[in-house]
Amino acid sequence: MARTGNASIPANPAKAVKTLNVLVTTPESSFDPALASDITTLSVNENLFEPMLRYDYLARPLKLKPNTLRAMPEISADGKTYTLRLQAGIFFSEDAAFGGKRRELQAADYAYAIQRMYDPALKSPWLFMFEGKLQGDEALRGDAYAKTVKSGKQSVIAGIQVVDRYTLRLRLQAPDPNFLFILATPATGAVAREVMEFYGNQAGNHPVGTGPFRLGEWKRSFQLNLIANPDYRRPLFDGEATQDAYSRRIAESLRGKSLPLVQRIRISVVEEQQARVLGFLNREFDCLEQVPAPLSEMVMRDGQLKPELSKQGIQLRLFSPLQTYYVWMNMEDPVLGGYTPDKIALRRAIALSYNHQQDIAMMEKGLAQAAQSPLAPNVIGYDPEFRSPVQFNPVLANALLDKFGYQRGPDQYRRLPDGQPLELTMHTQASTTGRLRDEVWRKNMEMLGIRISFKSDKHSEILRAARLGKVQMTEANWVADFPDGENFFQLLYGPNTGRANYARFNLPEYNRLFEQSRRMADGPERRTLYRQMSLYIHAYNPWILRTHPLSADVQQPWLMNFQRHPVDFTNWRYLDIAPDAKQNMK
Repeated sequence: MARTGNASIPANPAKAVKTLNVLVTTPESSFDPALASDITTLSVNENLFEPMLRYDYLARPLKLKPNTLRAMPEISADGKTYTLRLQAGIFFSEDAAFGGKRRELQAADYAYAIQRMYDPALKSPWLFMFEGKLQGDEALRGDAYAKTVKSGKQSVIAGIQVVDRYTLRLRLQAPDPNFLFILATPATGAVAREVMEFYGNQAGNHPVGTGPFRLGEWKRSFQLNLIANPDYRRPLFDGEATQDAYSRRIAESLRGKSLPLVQRIRISVVEEQQARVLGFLNREFDCLEQVPAPLSEMVMRDGQLKPELSKQGIQLRLFSPLQTYYVWMNMEDPVLGGYTPDKIALRRAIALSYNHQQDIAMMEKGLAQAAQSPLAPNVIGYDPEFRSPVQFNPVLANALLDKFGYQRGPDQYRRLPDGQPLELTMHTQASTTGRLRDEVWRKNMEMLGIRISFKSDKHSEILRAARLGKVQMTEANWVADFPDGENFFQLLYGPNTGRANYARFNLPEYNRLFEQSRRMADGPERRTLYRQMSLYIHAYNPWILRTHPLSADVQQPWLMNFQRHPVDFTNWRYLDIAPDAKQNMK
């Protein structure tokens, strides 16, 4: 069991603690904003740490608004200078690192948060958001980082300037259409240098931010408790509602209320799919986002909520997350990686063995659509007309393997062109879902005559091994951190190898197109580049694109203000529990 700080809720027998009960599907990792890239940890972090901007909860289309800033950033006429003015009187939650003193948020804390992403020891998956964009950032890259940091200056490069206690100025080498989105990501949340230095390499186990909650009791990989932060400024809700009647009702319910609305969030780690659904039906959880598709019949019938559940007041909502499921293959692996025709043929054959239609019908129960490119529908830059040239075709897959020397032995299993045995290893999650997926890929490989074994592990351990290049292939998914195509295509950008680019794909032409596209706003010219980049992905097959899910979300009758957001991972600060509603349910 781990605890952080002195987080607790004062005893008050006259008033029950209002608690939100939710679940996550994978264990947490490090609560260091510069490192966290899994959905579970990001979900927690966005409630502990605060970026300068955040999304309006209800506004559609998406709208950014000031979070810790007094107003939206001041942007120069040439689009390269951002002046950011913080509110005074925002404080970090109490922690031993501050020596018993209240610690006010300062512009230097955001400068430090951005600077840390350049630390080569961290291998931050978020460095792509700033690397090569900030003026003078070559002084922060690689071996130069340690020397620059030792200077002890708050303003270490021209691109990151602390003007005064509450003013930060960021200068870009060229205009960046996505830069405001970047300033709203959890990775850019303010961190205090004192905390990072006080806890050292254990700082990810002691998160200290300025957000609406702080970490309370924590049982690793089992349960986390977030406690309303007593040092939080508790802003009044002032969001906009769309024309949707449901959103307008939520806006009316929230109008003028200070956030957050609950005192505690109990977060359970539930990896097994059946346990998630049964837990919800047993009223252990207030909502269940993304009902596991293979078990959707437990709550749905003919695409609708079961009548018996509807009578209980349970509600069903369908939501399209900005999410892509895929398999990545390690391009540096001696068996599966490489850019020679024989290696490309092997990966192409594996991709041709994947059957979208069967996967969606059998495993996803229709709650998904086939992914043609990395971009999910509604992501800026998505092309609904684009179609992957790599479709299910086991005959062609086998012909490719025959042509490039992967001959079958007497046992009918294939060998490498040099005659050595061919066997693949796929990392999978140690869960029922993982085992089901194993059988899908076992059958796919049997069609090709390829032996495959499966190494089951925790999600966090797979990520750790992947960053070191020690995973040959695995299934993964990506949810947009900001709603633009850049956020997806960066996953295969060569310089991101060892960070977000787990496939370790490094194709010069792809890199050039990505660098060109990231300087463009959405439009026909950039979409042409995106199409070309997608074709390179299908040509070299570092990924096998699977699906974009349709999320079936269910909520209990006592849960108020629930609405999924396309980019924010959680809506916990806006949720409320209707008085006595749960107790009155029969």
